Amino acid sequence: MARCRFRKCIAAQLSHVLKIPPENLIKSISAVPVSKNRQTSDFQFSMSPVLDAISTNYTTSDINLQAEELANKLRCDAVVSQISPGKGTVDFTINRDLLAKTVLQQVFEDGSEYGIKSELFSDLPKRKVLIDFSSPNIAKKFHVGHLRSTLIGNFIANINEAIGHQVTRINYLGDWGMQFGLLGAGFQWFGSEEKLKSNPLQHLFEVYVQVNKASEEDESIKTLAQDFFRKLEAQEEAAVSLWQHFRDVSIEEYARVYKRLGIYFDEYSGESFYQEKSKDVLKRLDAKGLLMKIEGVGKVQLSETGDQVAVMRSDGTSLYLTRDLAAAIDRMEKYKPDVMLYVTDKSQSSHFQQMFQILKLLGFSWAERCQHVPFGRIQGMKTRQGEVIFLEDVLNETCSLVLERRASTKTTKECDNPPETAERIGLAALIIQDFKVLLSSDYRFNWDHVLQSKGDTGVFLQYTHARLRSLEELCGSVNQGTPMNPACLQDPLAISLLQHLLGYDEIIYQSSQDHQPKHIVNYLFKLSHLVSAAHRNLPVKGSPLELAQARLCLFHAARSVLANGMKLLGITPVDKM
Repeated sequence: MARCRFRKCIAAQLSHVLKIPPENLIKSISAVPVSKNRQTSDFQFSMSPVLDAISTNYTTSDINLQAEELANKLRCDAVVSQISPGKGTVDFTINRDLLAKTVLQQVFEDGSEYGIKSELFSDLPKRKVLIDFSSPNIAKKFHVGHLRSTLIGNFIANINEAIGHQVTRINYLGDWGMQFGLLGAGFQWFGSEEKLKSNPLQHLFEVYVQVNKASEEDESIKTLAQDFFRKLEAQEEAAVSLWQHFRDVSIEEYARVYKRLGIYFDEYSGESFYQEKSKDVLKRLDAKGLLMKIEGVGKVQLSETGDQVAVMRSDGTSLYLTRDLAAAIDRMEKYKPDVMLYVTDKSQSSHFQQMFQILKLLGFSWAERCQHVPFGRIQGMKTRQGEVIFLEDVLNETCSLVLERRASTKTTKECDNPPETAERIGLAALIIQDFKVLLSSDYRFNWDHVLQSKGDTGVFLQYTHARLRSLEELCGSVNQGTPMNPACLQDPLAISLLQHLLGYDEIIYQSSQDHQPKHIVNYLFKLSHLVSAAHRNLPVKGSPLELAQARLCLFHAARSVLANGMKLLGITPVDKM
């Protein structure tokens, strides 16, 4: 009984009355959100799916009546202590001793898989998921514009891996195209081998800015850039050698930044890899009669009335779209993914719609498995001096601000590595600021808000975790072999915390379906607020041994789930602050 899955027990009883297979009822049974004002039931069964299967023509009074009739047919048992009709739902209250015993035991036994070893995931088919994210442009410092793609892509990869999918993380570098023609030509004018050795990406950025400005005043520079890119595509040794050097120093720099972020990739590829393969795409398009040349430019008409999209320049060189098509075909052949996700900002939505449509025109039915995950832009992300900044500047400044605040806070705990702790706190602050909103939303970055220790911030989550760690150090760690008396956890605050832990699996499921980290963020905020209230009112130190042990188990379970959720988001929990 201690290892029972509550939804399965409820589904079995509902199945007996409704004559519907229990597995078809599981996802209509949800944990009831914790209420501040009153104690609620633990689960509710929604009548809507049942009535939808019979008829779509029913009223609110119909659904409430059906809920009342169903509630009257069900009986309490060793698991369910109370059954009552709600508004379109049947509500179930779990035996209170069993609730405490089962939730805590499942948290301890499942560990990092708590919430994932749920009946919600039991029939989930395991898939191969390929995720294309981050994708900075080489020869440029890692700009904050790529921060959201990097963080969001990492989260999507984390949650898919957690629920058992086979994930391939690809960093598709912007390492080809006319910008390298411009940079290659510009380096011959403004470049310095000495500066390239001492500070490669900063120098390449300066060269790019200079040549861009010069090309606006002198058309001949644009011609030189086109010539350099043609030489690249023709694989001329001098051009390729210079480009390869730019690429090598860029990847070395990016690897260092990714290490700071705690992010890894299974494959670094780039547009350059597909410049030859893009010629095969053009041949495929031509063979199917889809490629037409208008004033020398190769174009594809997306539909009879649709727009014409360029896939080849008049000089025969490839375009970004052509290389993306070649990459998609190559990845599908190499990895055979069930789903292929592209995590980029929403300004590229049209590009991916065109790309997926061309793949369909080429006869690739798997194009239906390709999906763009769009996100909004960060506004106002500048240094305290007001300068436009790069990602490493953001990380450095965040770390610096955390260290400043640690130094001025009386309650700061000693820790082994203050800079590393500060970096983890700062990164949590950045990630939570980013994930608090829907991915499609733009948001304004604010240094003061992001690093507040009170309110709903990443610093607050880290503080809650460190506080619970400190409690364990002060009162002793939880011994899982020691019996815990569930009667000691009947206080309303303890019940609310247990009820909230009960719904963690639904949050993971929801985020895994729509790729929105916001659900997990909101869940962790509420968990942290419930922990704060319980910590104030349910003391461990000074309480009788049996009561102290039970409360310590509860706080340990809360910390474990908090840590699990933070790790899914890409945050490393800290033990001291």
